[in-house]
Amino acid sequence: MTETVAIDAGAPPTRGRVVAWAFWDWGSAAFNAVVTTFVFSTYLASGLFVDPAIREAAGDNAKDPALVRALAENAATISWALAIAGVLVAIAAPVIGQRSDGSGRRKFWLGVNSFLVVACMLGMFFVEPFPSYLWLGAALLAAGNVFFEFAAVNNNAMLVQVSTPKTVGRVSGFGWGMGYMGGIVLLIILLAGFLFNFGDDAARGLIGLPTGEAGGSLDVRLAIVVAAVWFGIFALPLLLKVPEIPRRFGAERIDFLDSYRLLWRTITALWRNNPNVLRFLLASAVFRDGLAAIFTFGAIIAAQVFGFTFTEVLLFGIAANVVAGVGTFIGGWVDDRFGAKAVIAFSLACLVIGGSAVLFVGDAKIGFWIVGLFLCLFVGPIQSSGRSFLARITPAGREGEIFGLYATTGRAVSFLAPTLFGVAVAIAGDTRWGIVGIMLVLLLGLILLMPVKTTQQQID
Repeated sequence: MTETVAIDAGAPPTRGRVVAWAFWDWGSAAFNAVVTTFVFSTYLASGLFVDPAIREAAGDNAKDPALVRALAENAATISWALAIAGVLVAIAAPVIGQRSDGSGRRKFWLGVNSFLVVACMLGMFFVEPFPSYLWLGAALLAAGNVFFEFAAVNNNAMLVQVSTPKTVGRVSGFGWGMGYMGGIVLLIILLAGFLFNFGDDAARGLIGLPTGEAGGSLDVRLAIVVAAVWFGIFALPLLLKVPEIPRRFGAERIDFLDSYRLLWRTITALWRNNPNVLRFLLASAVFRDGLAAIFTFGAIIAAQVFGFTFTEVLLFGIAANVVAGVGTFIGGWVDDRFGAKAVIAFSLACLVIGGSAVLFVGDAKIGFWIVGLFLCLFVGPIQSSGRSFLARITPAGREGEIFGLYATTGRAVSFLAPTLFGVAVAIAGDTRWGIVGIMLVLLLGLILLMPVKTTQQQID
């Protein structure tokens, strides 16, 4: 059965608008790769934010109970901050998207939230490497996540403004691929210029910036500033080139509480008239949680099981972005040829099989490199085709609202993969076995996806 796409008729989007829209993904790698994955979150979780007396007492003993406990408490602080951010996104995202649909201000709110993310990133420069700054760093990380998710709701909804029924998969894949490519370029710049250890333990990068407590971790803090400027610059083409959606004739201005009443009516209408969309939102919530866990816990497995250093993790991150970007570009073309659901299902199956191989590759780093890069080949296509599939089955004019629900459901089960990862590690007593928990989540997502149809019905 052919997929029908909820894209308004009219003049086909120009290539320039597609590229301008995709540059937002390119720039957003500054937040995804640098802040949440490889640099700032790792900086916050480091021993720099532990009481110096505890560090001094522990000396070179990384297993010192007091040090381990202090690091765990800091990690808990960060996780609680992100949990609060997740709740705020889950509560507000669908209403944010809904209110932008008929208002004619979708691009406006994308711009506002994008530059609030930039502001949070610039604020991270003031998070000095001392325990008293941990809460500031956690708060900025959480706030950045909230504004980033709000911006992404509107960016995803704009997919239908820059594609046609025949190119929606390709355009979505191009956007995700640009995100991965942007991450590669930016990580290389930051690694070479600011973060790589060229043999001087007191300074980092070609610039020779001071590092650690004595140097105020200027290397990390300035790297985040560069990342913030990067995001701000590459958000501009979309804001300048892609037209704003017109205000929907007859659209009423309603207050925030009425928006939730409207949201509830939308959910019940979906349940009555288009349960297919709800089924996909549930399936995607589960498998996207598994995808997030691959990135979140992949670095932990690399470090604890395979002995990767911080620099090796960053180098693997660059390679992972290259492979994921290639997979995403290819997946976009396959999406338009065979359909988004086929791409998602095939990629999930490959992830389950490939991820399970981590249990059998021994402790050699080359084993992790092979398996890890194989997994990255299929992560991007799932992310891209998930977005294009939802665009295909969403009725015209409701994109912001439905993509808001997409953001909400993505947060609703975000506890699942971390919980199963922890349970598997606790039972086996070995971090390696945590991969089993992640693979179970991906398998569940695949099972939930199978009954989802690829046709569109109108939402009342």
